[in-house]
Amino acid sequence: MSRSLKKGPYLDENLMKKVNNALNTGDRKPIKTWARASTITPEMVGLTIAVHNGQKHEEVLIVESMIGHRLGEFALTRKFKGHAKKGKLSKVYGSSGRFEE
Repeated sequence: MSRSLKKGPYLDENLMKKVNNALNTGDRKPIKTWARASTITPEMVGLTIAVHNGQKHEEVLIVESMIGHRLGEFALTRKFKGHAKKGKLSKVYGSSGRFEE
């Protein structure tokens, strides 16, 4: 469910201070943040933001198509390690490694 228009987008105050500071000084090093729920605004375009994914900070370069999305959408929290290998399946389903009825 989206946030009400009356309230406006959620923006973390500390993150916006860091963004404004980076824009004023022209500093281009990554901005560290834990505010995954913050909405990306047009002021952030062109900046690199290091979003915490629960384990480390993932660097995200903000582009124009990201405006309106949340920062957490671009720093995944789970790592897909692949499906079960054929050898593991063969123990369960027989020598072929495929399920046959």
